[in-house]
Amino acid sequence: MMHTAAERMERVLRDLQPETAFDGRTGPAQALAERMAQCHTPGASIAVVDGRALAWTAGLGRCHAGMARPVTPATAFQAASISKPVFALAVIRLVQEGVLDLDRDVNDYLTSWRVPDNDGWQPHVTLRGLLSHCAGMTVDGFPGYTPDEPLPSPVQVLEGRPPANTPPVRVNALPGLTYCYSGGGTTVAQQAVVDRLGEPFPRLMRELVLEPLGMDDSTFEQPPPPAWAGRLATGHPWKGRPLPGGHHVYPEMAAAGLWTTAGDLARAGLDIMLALEGRPGTLLRQDSARAMLQPQTATQAEGFCPALGFFLRGEGPGLRFYHTGWNEGFVALAIFYPCTGQGAVVMLNANEGNDLMFEIARAIGREYGWPGAVPEERPHLEIARPGRYAGLYAGEAGMRFRVTAEDGAVFLQAGLQRSLRLDATSDLEFLARAVNAAVTFQPDETGAIVALTVHQDGQAVRARLVEPDDGEGAESAP
Repeated sequence: MMHTAAERMERVLRDLQPETAFDGRTGPAQALAERMAQCHTPGASIAVVDGRALAWTAGLGRCHAGMARPVTPATAFQAASISKPVFALAVIRLVQEGVLDLDRDVNDYLTSWRVPDNDGWQPHVTLRGLLSHCAGMTVDGFPGYTPDEPLPSPVQVLEGRPPANTPPVRVNALPGLTYCYSGGGTTVAQQAVVDRLGEPFPRLMRELVLEPLGMDDSTFEQPPPPAWAGRLATGHPWKGRPLPGGHHVYPEMAAAGLWTTAGDLARAGLDIMLALEGRPGTLLRQDSARAMLQPQTATQAEGFCPALGFFLRGEGPGLRFYHTGWNEGFVALAIFYPCTGQGAVVMLNANEGNDLMFEIARAIGREYGWPGAVPEERPHLEIARPGRYAGLYAGEAGMRFRVTAEDGAVFLQAGLQRSLRLDATSDLEFLARAVNAAVTFQPDETGAIVALTVHQDGQAVRARLVEPDDGEGAESAP
């Protein structure tokens, strides 16, 4: 049975499932309006991409808490750090046209400021490193300025000179070696592009990206044009309280300065996906789009890998490129699955909506069948010989674990805690679902268990077997 976009949207908006404290488990479904009230989030802008096309956009709630003006699909929100991949599109287009080189020293482009040396050692910093956060630059993000505060120039921001409210941007790690998120590095890239082309940054972005992609409800102007006053959402940092002046101002435009809608950001992501397929009429050529989404580090950090502007997660059909954003009073998420031609953008005008933002994305994923959107239950395996794991294990700092077997099941007691049932997911891997812990057993060359490791919250505790108890039917600890 075919469903209309409106019907699918309504199902999404009724299927918000908050995460619980337990991995893979969510609470009962709630309506979006209910969750927005709980999260003190007045307004939302949402766009969905499906079948390599824009499926629907929606503006929901209010622009300003306690006021009547509704959010519409044309209401502009702050994209925050999602400004960075939109800026990266401009850089890649200029590389495509031969104006810039990703691997040339940015000091060759900079005229109003230069990447300084470190005690006589001059780092080689490139646009590739800056766009992927692998240039070893400082200053991870920017708090912005209230509308009545004096604004620094981008050069004053780079120098950390008043009225800038952040430290100087410097290289404090070996460029090209590791990932370290840096909005300061993005601001270096912004200045390099401006110095190379000699035009104001908002005009460059309008000509290079916004107008060609039909992003008509978007601007990088900071502060936004006076004519936009009636189309801006107000930011709400905490408990639904609006920001004085409505928003902060970000002279670090490439890093945090884009005003836009969910629909406009979806158009940008969709254009990249079409370019990857070699479709005509896209902003980037196919080879440029592929280069933009190439991993820029050899290893993943916490499950993701930086590309140029975006981050990457997953593989095969589950591969997605994405970015999140957090400005004072605003949060945003843009995520796209190039193999399936799907994606979504969620923008909210409250920092307390950060968890809600992901709930909305998960609801969209369930409705549209995104790869991995419905978690697969890890199997509960029958244990052939539960007694082989039984015994007393001793770890560091006096920590002891007692493993027992009863009625074909395995139990773990940690210190003086009551015993926990372990569910087997393989011969050597178990889950203690009640406490979000995983337990792996280590055998010797004969297959006999000699140690275990408990994994919890990104940490691991290893213990060796000191008293085997290979007796099926031993009583579990109290």
